[in-house]
Amino acid sequence: MKRDSISENVKRKLYAESMGRCMNPNCKKELFKGNGDIIEKAHIIPYEKTADNSFDNLVILCPNCHTDFDKNSAFSAEEVLNWKKIRQEELDVFFNKKFDNFDDLKKEVMPLLIENKTIYEKYYLENKKDLWEVFENKILVNNKKLRQLFEQNLDLFQRHREKSYSNLECIQTFISHTKEFEETRLNEQKIRNILFPKEINSIFGISPISDYLLQSTESLEELITKLSIQTKYKNVYLGIDKPYIQLKENDKITEVYLDDTPRLRQLYFDYNCFKSMKVRLQSLNFVLKYLNNNKIPYKFLHYNNLKEISINEQKIIFVYEYCLSKVDLIQLAPKENSIIVNLHNWNGGACISNEAFDIAEAMNVTLFDMDDFYEYIREFKK
Repeated sequence: MKRDSISENVKRKLYAESMGRCMNPNCKKELFKGNGDIIEKAHIIPYEKTADNSFDNLVILCPNCHTDFDKNSAFSAEEVLNWKKIRQEELDVFFNKKFDNFDDLKKEVMPLLIENKTIYEKYYLENKKDLWEVFENKILVNNKKLRQLFEQNLDLFQRHREKSYSNLECIQTFISHTKEFEETRLNEQKIRNILFPKEINSIFGISPISDYLLQSTESLEELITKLSIQTKYKNVYLGIDKPYIQLKENDKITEVYLDDTPRLRQLYFDYNCFKSMKVRLQSLNFVLKYLNNNKIPYKFLHYNNLKEISINEQKIIFVYEYCLSKVDLIQLAPKENSIIVNLHNWNGGACISNEAFDIAEAMNVTLFDMDDFYEYIREFKK
């Protein structure tokens, strides 16, 4: 009797179900070896009797268990059918874990994502078709594990009502991607609609992406404070094209670029650092870059206050107000002889009110718009 081939969709579901190991609970032999695999597909009720190539009638076995089942009658069909139920229960136990925090989830997730990334880059991107055909199955297995881990821990991801600002939305997209990946195969006729969201590798600190700066300087300052309490903070580098924060993770120094938005959003969420914006980080970075380009040495007055610097012992405070008012200045309560620079220069010289200038004179502080500040730096260089 000529056999019909097993559909690719059924094969992919079987690979995912197996978790990459023989389905015999007393064997569990790893099925991916070196540059190949030892996967064999066995019919629970013989094909000759039913011509049934369905998912429910097939099971993934190692060669030895396949022989013992088919030729040696070491197991009954009922036993083998029950192995599917046992494997799902095992999957639930191992990967339906609920974690208390993102760092613990990250320890489970990172090895799976890294392995998937390595397989994709090594075999698919390098056009090694035969090896990709084999190890794509490993991705199917890892995706099922990741899906269950994510579905049990959705509360650990940063979320936002605007989907494009939400890490949780990236995770939901990944879950949908894994389901489609499990059910379809890329070929010339069928293209997947839901691609792997690259933000996932950013969220877990595997591969940064270049996006946009989260604008709140106050949120970054809060993160520095929280990381310092846990002795994880090392330094922050502003005034450069790609500003970054340096932190210590698992005894290693890690650089988190401030335009690696999904990663930074997740850190802000984990440490409860989202603060309303008073000073735009992009504007602050721009003015510090101006100082660096002009070789003007400066230092932050305190490690977690990025808005106050000193240049040759002169204290300078950066603010960001459409129009700096008398009330703003009183609330700021600057010390005498400070220079206050309004980074908000969209309305030119009108960004500082006359009342603010009047009270600044009484407080013995100097107010600059950006043009004034540039002139001050030019004079300083002379």
